[in-house]
Amino acid sequence: LPTASAALRRTQPTNHTKKPFPVLSFDYKHVKQPFEIFLWVLLASLMKLGFHMMPRLSSIVPESCLLIVVGLLVGGIISLVGEKPPVLDSHVFFLYLLPPIILDAGYFLPIRPFTENIGTILIFAVVGTLWNAFFIGGVLYGVCQIEGTNLHTVTLLPCLLFGSIISAVDPVAVLAVFEEIHINELLHILVFGESLLNDAVTVVLYHLFEEYAGVGTVTVIDVFLGIVSFLVVSLGGVMVGAIYGVLAAFTSRFTAHARVIEPLFVFVYSYMAYLSAEVFHLSGIMALIACGAIMRPYVEANISHKSHTTIKYFLKMSSSVSETLIFIFLGVSTVAGSHRWNWTFVVVTIILCMVARVLGVIGLTHVINKFRIVKLTTKDQFIIAYGGLRGAIAFSLGFLLDSNRFPMRDMFLTAIITVIFFTVFVQGMTIRPLVDLLAVKKKQETKRSINEEIHTQFLDHLLTGIEDICGHYGHHHWKDKLNRFNKKYVKKCLIVGERSKEPQLIAFYHKMEMKQAIELVESGGGVKLPSAMPSTRALPQISKSREEEIRKILRTNLQKTRQRLQSYNRHTLMADPYEDGWNEILIKKKKMIEFEKRISQMNNYLTVPAPPPDSPTIARARLASGEPVFPVLLFLSRGRAPPVVSHFHKPLH
Repeated sequence: LPTASAALRRTQPTNHTKKPFPVLSFDYKHVKQPFEIFLWVLLASLMKLGFHMMPRLSSIVPESCLLIVVGLLVGGIISLVGEKPPVLDSHVFFLYLLPPIILDAGYFLPIRPFTENIGTILIFAVVGTLWNAFFIGGVLYGVCQIEGTNLHTVTLLPCLLFGSIISAVDPVAVLAVFEEIHINELLHILVFGESLLNDAVTVVLYHLFEEYAGVGTVTVIDVFLGIVSFLVVSLGGVMVGAIYGVLAAFTSRFTAHARVIEPLFVFVYSYMAYLSAEVFHLSGIMALIACGAIMRPYVEANISHKSHTTIKYFLKMSSSVSETLIFIFLGVSTVAGSHRWNWTFVVVTIILCMVARVLGVIGLTHVINKFRIVKLTTKDQFIIAYGGLRGAIAFSLGFLLDSNRFPMRDMFLTAIITVIFFTVFVQGMTIRPLVDLLAVKKKQETKRSINEEIHTQFLDHLLTGIEDICGHYGHHHWKDKLNRFNKKYVKKCLIVGERSKEPQLIAFYHKMEMKQAIELVESGGGVKLPSAMPSTRALPQISKSREEEIRKILRTNLQKTRQRLQSYNRHTLMADPYEDGWNEILIKKKKMIEFEKRISQMNNYLTVPAPPPDSPTIARARLASGEPVFPVLLFLSRGRAPPVVSHFHKPLH
């Protein structure tokens, strides 16, 4: 019966009161989240635009400082209105704001200075970060045990955890400050490279001390597992990035008929590399750096110039917006967060950060300079130590701490924000005058030329040959091996068409020619294009078959740039017939002998009119003076003129 009545009610038409159709309605909750996100992006863009419209202010105060001040003002206004200001959420920071900045840095990473200084960068990133973490954490624990500081409840492992958070140099802060002062390439790559590669050390130390802070003890096995974890996190992140970089390069081989989606593959593969590394708690920063650096040379050889321009400007735009949002939210989070101020803890933390950085740089540089050809001077050491800025990564790691397990979380966050403000405001604002005062060499904005590229490659081959002769397998030897492997196998798989066989010098020339053509077109008014200029000599048009024939002749007859020779040994100086290239030398020698025989059989020499024959008296005088008249007399006796003699007295055949 209830079922039947329910069915009857469903079949009867329901009566609704007719309301006037709404012409205009308001539903903010429906669009609240995306509206607020884009409102913050718009605010960040307007702040950046206004900052660059005041050049006098930008020459005194770094952009990052002004953005933090704007964040403080916005957070204060929101609090006065009665609303709760938003806080920089760690998940939003690590998943959405940080990847564009790291991808931009990795994709446009200067590979040559980075690889040439990789040893120095790794020592600063690994050993330097470990030294800072343990020095700051250990001394802080000793200060906390002093009576009267009200910090006796803070144990050793939380202090070491705090030291690992605050010790890492922040890549976002370093980029924001160092790009404005235009420091020279060596110092920039040392500090920025350290900030990128210390991510693995920070991640391992953070998880290790967070895991064992509740237990209270760390055994030798835990230390050993921590070392293994560091290797897994760092090398695993590089491997993940390399795999996605190769996949992106291979995919770009087949985008010739779909140029519109070429930039999409670069962004998607890079972000997938970062997320895949984060899934296994590997270093997402190292994965992004490896992915961007590996894919770039192959992707740029496959994609169109328009796609290359799109990638370049989209990366720069996204990284700039993310950087602006990070510094604004740092200011807003300072107003919104709960703080616990302790003068002793905060002041000692700032002093220890500076002391640990200075001692670490001086000690490590003393060791590094024994192995470097270009030594790091005292000025360089000062800039490296002074440029160790902290930023949003330290704040986000501190924000992730559980307040139930770590009752001192609010005090840690207060100290972290104070250190960030000190490094960004004090060190960031004073580093430019100090660079000018110390006359530190700045970056020279010069356009690279073909001449420079030729001499660079020449010196590379020369140094590789010297290493081979000395029997020393150094940096240039392995670089040459890698280039040969890349040219022989990798390029053929990842680059489409004839560009896979194109020499590096020709590729650089094409890139430079395209860049100059674009600059010429963009310069506009009054500049005539080369095609419109009158030509005094018409160049002959060569067919494709003839061009391929010329290329084949040059490839088969010209000597290769470098043949692998046997390492030097004072006991065996004779050439080994089985060495690579020996057969080519024998073939060329045989061809030269045949060529000389053919020339000797020819009767038509390049001649000049024969001089009148000498009289017997003059001939006897020449013989008495010892002049070489026999070859001339020999030619004259055969009725032919002597060959033309060059300045070196060699016949010109």
